[in-house]
Amino acid sequence: MPKVTSVIVPYATYLRVYEPLAAFPQPERDHWARYARRPHRPSYQDELRRALAGLVPTPPVAVPVHESDDAFVLEIDGVVCVCPWRTRLRGWQALGELAEEFPLPVLDALLPPVVRREAAQDYERWLADHPDARPWIRTATWQVPINWFVLFTDEEREYTKGTADEAPVLRYRTPMVEARRRVARGLRALKNAMDEGPLIDGLVDVGRWLEEFHPRSYVELDYGGLVHALPSGALEDDHSAADVAEGIAALRVGDRERAGAAYGRLVERWRAVRDLRSAN
Repeated sequence: MPKVTSVIVPYATYLRVYEPLAAFPQPERDHWARYARRPHRPSYQDELRRALAGLVPTPPVAVPVHESDDAFVLEIDGVVCVCPWRTRLRGWQALGELAEEFPLPVLDALLPPVVRREAAQDYERWLADHPDARPWIRTATWQVPINWFVLFTDEEREYTKGTADEAPVLRYRTPMVEARRRVARGLRALKNAMDEGPLIDGLVDVGRWLEEFHPRSYVELDYGGLVHALPSGALEDDHSAADVAEGIAALRVGDRERAGAAYGRLVERWRAVRDLRSAN
């Protein structure tokens, strides 16, 4: 559980894949086996702080110069699974998405064009040698994308109330085979009930991403730093995965009224988050 520190980086949520050690080639497998035995490992907050520290120099460092050798570690039924940070790869990919998030004058002030251009050229050269590269972590800010909830059930929800020394935790975790099955069933229901759109496209994209990993992996949705931006009561009452599952089940049997009610609960719950984002 992440410690509350004097510098908290909020707002980011995560979809992670933890692969068993057997999924990694040598010598990387040995590296992660040794890493998993460390008594102390950095948290997601440490990862964010390191990334933000790169924006302080002039000119800013848009993408880390070297790839991270850190990971998140999970042990289930005696099997060690790891989720590599791959901060450099994710930085390159996030850089390509910034134009959709900020107006060009703001983007130029944050990351000058020459910095972005050099980073894009570095990524192009690196990708030529690593055409199959994919991140183990997807990140969203100020939200949890609805298509992420399709992968989980309410029974897989884990909520821990915060204390003076510990941050609250809200997350879901499921075996890869269950996540893939739910994506397939969700897509069938959605495609039978509505036209193509962002929800279907997003779920297709997530499904393709999951196919890249070992079938004995685990998938985790972590509210991450967003827990610091939401009141504890809102977190405790948040059962978004249950609402999404109910909506899809209703669509499957043609009950559009029940599906609309489930969607309405989602919209109402996340409206407060969108309002908070606008205030900032």
